[in-house]
Amino acid sequence: MVPPPASAFPAGGPPPPPLLPALLRGAGGRCPSCGQGRLFRGFLRPAPICSACGTGFARIRSDDAPPYVTLFIVGHVVVPLMLMAERDLAPPLWQMAALFLPLAALLSLALIRPVKGATIGLMLHLGISGDDQASGGA
Repeated sequence: MVPPPASAFPAGGPPPPPLLPALLRGAGGRCPSCGQGRLFRGFLRPAPICSACGTGFARIRSDDAPPYVTLFIVGHVVVPLMLMAERDLAPPLWQMAALFLPLAALLSLALIRPVKGATIGLMLHLGISGDDQASGGA
C-alpha cells in the first residue's frame, strides 16, 4: 500500500493515520489522526483544525459520499424489513408508511454523522486534502 502524500498534513503535523483507527476515530467524532480533538463543531460541520494535534480539516470536503453511503445502508436495512412485513403480515399501506418512514428518517439521522466522520478519516488516510480542487483537478 502506498502511503498518503505528506501534502495533506500541515508542516510538522502528525503522520497519516492508519486506515482502521482513522475510520473508527472519525466515526466516533474524534480527530482521525490523534483521536483526542473533536472532528465536528456542529452536527455535520467539521472543525477547522484539531485542537489537540493541529491537523487541518477545513479543506477536506467529503461532499456527496456520506449521504450516498448512508442511503445505501438505510436502504439495505429498511427495504428487507418492509418486504418481510408485507409478506408475513400484509398490513395496510398507511401502517407500513407510519412505521417505515420514521424508521428510515431516524436511521438516516443516526448514521449520517458517523459516516461523514469515517469518510473524513478515510480521506485523511489517503491524503485527499482538497488542494486538487484549487488546481482544477489536475
